[in-house]
Amino acid sequence: MSDRIRVSRIAVYGRHGVLPEEERLGQRFYITLEASLDLAPAGATDEVGETVSYADLAAIAVTVATERRFRLIEALAETIAAEILARFARIEAITVEVDKPSAPVPAILEGVGVVITRRRGPGA
Repeated sequence: MSDRIRVSRIAVYGRHGVLPEEERLGQRFYITLEASLDLAPAGATDEVGETVSYADLAAIAVTVATERRFRLIEALAETIAAEILARFARIEAITVEVDKPSAPVPAILEGVGVVITRRRGPGA
């Protein structure tokens, strides 16, 4: 499916990470979502019921990222993807990107991140 809804760089404050300081102090994370689904019905009818609300997608990401703790941003991304696929049958695939700009890495960098894509159905 080439149609997509994109929600870019949702800023959240979480306590994710392997180090005790990351749990204690927390830090900012950015989450980007890209949902693949057929947007033709929404485009033809101009009805929100024919699509998935980007506000609902963002709310899931914020809830998962702020109400739970993960040691790995991979696990954070997986959980967000699973929640979105479980809630919205219209979505055929979801890509979740989690950026961690303040990762405790002994190097000068803008940040680290993961990008995962999960699909519905057999072989997903």
